[in-house]
Amino acid sequence: MLAAGLARVAGATLAAVLTTTALAGCRADDRAAGQEAGPGTADGAGAVALGRVDSLPSPAAPGSGEPNLAVGPDGHVVLSWLEPTADGGHALRFASIGPDDSHWSAPRTVVARDDLFVNWADFPSVLPLGGGRLAAHWLQRAATSGAYDVHLVRSTDGGLTWSADVVPHHDGTATEHGFVSLWPAGGDTVAAVWLDGRKYAGTGGHDAAHGAAGAETQLAYTILAPDGTAAPERMVDVRTCDCCQTSAALTARGPLVVYRDRSAQEVRDIAAVRLVDGRWTEPAPVHADGWTIEACPVNGPAVAAEGERAVTAWFTAARDTARVQVAFSTDAGATWTPPVRVDEGDPVGRVDVALLADGSAVVLWLARTGGEGAAVRMRHIAPDGTLDEPVTVAASAAARSSGFPQLARSGGWLHLAWTEPGTPSRLRLARVSLQGDAP
Repeated sequence: MLAAGLARVAGATLAAVLTTTALAGCRADDRAAGQEAGPGTADGAGAVALGRVDSLPSPAAPGSGEPNLAVGPDGHVVLSWLEPTADGGHALRFASIGPDDSHWSAPRTVVARDDLFVNWADFPSVLPLGGGRLAAHWLQRAATSGAYDVHLVRSTDGGLTWSADVVPHHDGTATEHGFVSLWPAGGDTVAAVWLDGRKYAGTGGHDAAHGAAGAETQLAYTILAPDGTAAPERMVDVRTCDCCQTSAALTARGPLVVYRDRSAQEVRDIAAVRLVDGRWTEPAPVHADGWTIEACPVNGPAVAAEGERAVTAWFTAARDTARVQVAFSTDAGATWTPPVRVDEGDPVGRVDVALLADGSAVVLWLARTGGEGAAVRMRHIAPDGTLDEPVTVAASAAARSSGFPQLARSGGWLHLAWTEPGTPSRLRLARVSLQGDAP
């Protein structure tokens, strides 16, 4: 899955794909951070406009990275990240910000250990459930080299104390389990999906077993009860891409999960599954890009939903053209519109997406700017595919150390988080007002 596969897959393989990409599209003038994004026009994405990109002070210490954003039922945004500790380990920490606040709360620690699995692409999360209740997950290295496990915890007092950690997978194999998505499942329960590598057990690991019959990663699912017990896991998809992020959102019809699938012919397009009346639907492609690649691109999709509406953003390099695409759904992810390309050429990917109150969306991605340079960019898109001009949020780098930029909407604000590479790295935060987007 990840530990051994990333070096080979995300480095040489993906770099070769992107280097040979035939780029299309013309560039529009970028807007620097701190400038107005400008309203939609007759040719724009509609009435909603992105305001200024205003920086926020970061609660994270130098050297931090791997940010994640989640929004609670009260509109508070929770930021989590990994921070180095004085003894050489790492701590999973978090802070929150209210809808009308301009500063993050004082950070709190979920866990601090010297055996946390710290990786640029597979990062932990803290999920606010309301009323001071929180759920969190992290990844922890197993005794066997290259293996790591998912650990889940709960808090009922705003993160002052945490329950004993639970491993939701019961296979007991020294394999890789990660790329977790959490969501509230009702009745104070929490649901989780993750990529599960148990079928690699006894094969010598991901790289050694590549191409071997039956050696494949699965999408697993469980529910964590209020008392901390995890139900037996169920396999939602028995063959998925090995190390692309999963993403989940709640619709009016139930949970919607998107991820990168993997066919027997090594087609690795984005698939969606829905939990309907207690049963998962069969995986269905969001769009048949037809990206055939015999390695994992380490570039998962993102989904957001409200009511019956949903939006998904993803990266593909099908037909030797790297691009970031967006599709909408009006039936809770059962069907999707034809995709719209939102980048202007040479995207790295690493996407996130937010759905706005008027049905439009904002997409965040990383774009190459020449050499090793890159930029964090965002763009507003209407459900009919009409695009506003792109906005440059910040300069970045195409290297792994820049991680995956994060985006979350709360009321009339978009919150952004990204890792600024360097020695040390730094966690950067900003927010953007949504003009004309009624909560």
